[in-house]
Order: sequence, then C-alpha cells, then structure tokens
Amino acid sequence: MSSSDQDDAPDGGEDSPLFRRRGPSSADIAEIPVSQSFIKAASNVGFSLFVLAVLVVTVVAVTYQPPDPWLQSSAAITTSLSRVLPNSTYLVPDDSLLPTGEDFNSSSVPAPARADEPDEAPVVPASAAANATACDPDAPLNCSDPRVLAAVKAFNAKAFFRRSIVFLSYEAPVPGPKPGVCDVAWRFRNRKERSWRRYRDYRRFILAPGEGCALEITKVGKFRSGINAARRPQRKGPKSPRVKAPVVDAEINDTIPVVGSEAEFKRGKYLYYMRGGDHCKSMNQFIWSFLCGLGEAKFLNRTFVMDLNVCLSGAHTPDGKDVDGKDFRYYFDFEHLKESASVVEEGDFLKDWKRWDKKKGPGRITVRKVPSYKTTPMQLKRDKSNIIWRQFNGQEPENYWYRVCEGRAAKVIQRPWYAIWKSKRLMNIVTEIAGRLDWDYDGLHVVRGWKAQYKKNYPNLDADTSPDALAAKVPTLIKPWRHLYIATNEPFYNYFDKLRSHFHVHLLDDYKELWSSNSEWYNETMALSGGKPVPFDAYMRVIVDTEVFYRAKTQVETFNNLTRDCKDGINTCNL
Repeated sequence: MSSSDQDDAPDGGEDSPLFRRRGPSSADIAEIPVSQSFIKAASNVGFSLFVLAVLVVTVVAVTYQPPDPWLQSSAAITTSLSRVLPNSTYLVPDDSLLPTGEDFNSSSVPAPARADEPDEAPVVPASAAANATACDPDAPLNCSDPRVLAAVKAFNAKAFFRRSIVFLSYEAPVPGPKPGVCDVAWRFRNRKERSWRRYRDYRRFILAPGEGCALEITKVGKFRSGINAARRPQRKGPKSPRVKAPVVDAEINDTIPVVGSEAEFKRGKYLYYMRGGDHCKSMNQFIWSFLCGLGEAKFLNRTFVMDLNVCLSGAHTPDGKDVDGKDFRYYFDFEHLKESASVVEEGDFLKDWKRWDKKKGPGRITVRKVPSYKTTPMQLKRDKSNIIWRQFNGQEPENYWYRVCEGRAAKVIQRPWYAIWKSKRLMNIVTEIAGRLDWDYDGLHVVRGWKAQYKKNYPNLDADTSPDALAAKVPTLIKPWRHLYIATNEPFYNYFDKLRSHFHVHLLDDYKELWSSNSEWYNETMALSGGKPVPFDAYMRVIVDTEVFYRAKTQVETFNNLTRDCKDGINTCNL
C-alpha cells in the first residue's frame, strides 16, 4: 500500500471519525483553561457535600424519636406533666386546660383524603350562574334557582375571607318565611382547629335582583338563623305538633363497639388495665395515664380495654368533692378514639369474657396477670395470652397507670396523642359562641382563682388582674369597641364591668342557654346518661371557655401580657 493510500485510510487521518473518538492528547489537555478545571473540581466537591448531607439527614430522620408533644415542646413536658413530686402526684394545676391531639402540630394524624370534601369549596360567581339560565327580573324568587346558591357562595367567600373559616360543602337552599328570603346550610371547619371535624351553619338570606340576571344579598342573619335549613331528627311513632324536636348533630357516632362472636373474641388479643390510683385524680393525670395504657396496647399490637366511667376530681366540682360516674364521652371524642385506636368497652368485655370462657379444655381463654408496673412492655412483647391483665393493687404511687411508661419503657412507648380530641358536643358550643360573634372578635384570658390568692408564688397576679388594672392595660392592647370575649375562672360576673366602657364584653355565662334544658347539648348528654340530667361542670367550662378564646383574632394572655408573674410561679418564666 502506498503512502498516499495510507493517508486516505479510515483510521489514519486526523479528520477521520475514528480519530475523533479517541481520547484527547496531552497537548489538548494542556490547552484546557485553568478556570474550567477549577469549576469542574468545585462542582465535584459540592456534589459530594450534597450527597453527604442527604445521607446525614436520612439517618437522623430514621433514628429520631420525637417526645410526646405536650404543649409542643420538650421543655414544656419537663415543666408540666413529667414534673412530679417525690410521691408521683402531679404539680399541674387543675385550672389549666388539658391540650389534646388536635392542639398539636407535630404528632397529630392528618385527615385522610376525602373525595367528597374539598379543602376549599369552589365559589361560583353569581354572574356565571346568571348567564347559565335565562331569568325574568319580575318573576318571584325561587330558592332552588342556581343563582341563589351562587350569590350565597360569593357572599361567604368575601365575608369570611379573613376569619379562618373553610367552607367544605353547601346544601340546597330552602324557602324562608316570606318571598325573597332563603335559608341556606353548609358545612365548614376552622383553620385554628387542627382536627378535621366538620361543623354546620345555616343562615337566613334576603335577596334582591342585581345587575343583569345576578342576585344580590341585602341582609344576612346571624349564626344558625336559617332554621328552615336545619335538619330535624326523624322521630318514630305518632307525630305531635306540640312537641318541638331539638336540633342534634347527626354526625356524632360514639356508640360502643361490641365483639361480634365467641370465635372473634377468642381470636383477639387484649390489654386490660384494672382501675388504679389515677381514678379521681386530676383530668391531666387521668389522660396522661390513659394514653400510657393506649400506647402500650399499640406497642403490643393489642386491643385496649377501657372504662368509660370517669371520676371528676373535686377541683372541678362546686363542693370540692370527687364525682364518680361521669362518662368519658362528656369530655372527649369517643368516635374519633375508636377510629384511631383499637378499643373495647370494659363492661361488655367482662360480660363476654365470663360468658365465653371455659375453665378447662381447649376453649379456655388464656390470661397473663401482671401484678406490678415493674414488668415492662418489652417483657410482654412475645406473650401469646389472649388477655394481658395489668393489676394495680398497690398503694399510691405504685398503682398509677403511667408508671408503666416510666424508665426504659419511656423510650419505646409513644403516647398516641392524635387519638384524643375534645368532645364534639362541647366543640359545637364553642362553634356556636364564635359563630354568634361572627368569628370576628378578640380574646382576653384572665387567670385568677387560687393563683391570685397564693401570694408566695404569684405576688403580683391579684393586683395586675384587678378591675382597675385591667381597665388601664387592656385598652392599650386591643382596639376600642371590639367584641371582647373574656375567658376566666373569676366567679363574679360583674368583675369586668369597667371594661364595658371600652369594649363589647362577652362572658361564658352570657350563653347559658347553650347548655340549658332546651339545648342540643342537654338532650345529647341525656341520651348518654340514661335520661339523667348532666350538669355543665367546671371542667366543661374550662374547655369551652379556652377554646373560644383560642379562636379570637387578637389574644391577650394573663402571664404574657397582663402580669409580671410567671405562669408556674416565681423563677419559672424561662423554663
């Protein structure tokens, strides 16, 4: 082959494709600018640091175990519930509201996605609805006209834009008492309530023709004024026109779950806590202990046997005496609890146990009795018995339920705070009060009671919350003539009269009809108590009072804004 042929060969020339596929020569490398080399090296180092950071974050996320979210911080846990006396009696004062799962950001279980309930109800412009159908301006108003609902949606979207209300769904408008008036009902939730419960409102709207075919709302009634849109419960038997059926919340379902059959009962695995020393203690200690048992049941993958009977501490009764026989459902949402955790009611459980247990033979129900809290949940993890029966027969504080979750067990038992919500019956009263104030009010929390008299730990509280001090301080914090809701444990109704010259003052006792003998709450609690009247006790007042305060636009707290004293006494402000 000639030299010219070699030059023309496919792999011989510098311009050939094979030559271009080869790596760069040393001359080419020398020609690469230093800046490009530096950029390439820096990008490699940056990518390596990024990968390392992702790895560290992943390891931390997998291994980190958050503490129980009491008041949303571990420091608050140390200074409240986990702070005990040498005899394990709580220091937490009974005049403070017990936070529940719906009050926490970190451990609350989010609401499941529901296709039928959008987070924001779509608002249809009134003009769009008007263009959809032909209209006659002189024709009488028909509440079933789509323009009515479109006008109501547009009005609500504008009126409640800054009031933390999320509209979920609307019901068909119904005629009011006279022409031009329609009653409309809808479901909503409040952004300040972290649970995903729904509430109902129904209002009366007066409408008039607007521009073109649109309708304009000229007047709107107050909260739940549209009584024609309120659903009445279906009564069985002959109708009596003289009896007015009370409006009830048809969405509450706190019936007691039952075991269906003997086979189902024997297949189940149960954790049964016998009543201990927590009974008749403060509500804070009761729930702290109850969640310990519920957390152990979850850890052991068992159904928790719970007693719906609650003993109300004398701290919440007029005469200071403990009151036994209260129903758990008066204070907490049992429907949500049984949806969030596996529970059975103690009374039915013991009946089924006695009925289906065979003392001898293959059908016997196996039981593991645990006499002391010192037997840890980890030691019971592999137990195959049908029933693990924890017995708390010792003396206080050895017989407190929460002792099970102390020590090494505290690292493995996570209290299911998300399972405990406040009673929807009480929250309906909260919604009623806030609704009557049109969700546009400010709040003042005035703590007095025994703290104001305990000068050793609270030397300034009494003077800083006196009528004269409040009249001088509060107007500097809240705009004049606003609706002001005062949440307080001060028993004298006229104590805040000096504030009435500056604000429209509202107190819980202004709404006594919401728990009177004609109220929805009264009828619903009567059904739980077997027909016996249920008193609206002091702990119920604390729940309602504080929850209404939490929904205020501006919130003035006693220990943050009104007094120099610390919430838990002298030298505790920084804890």
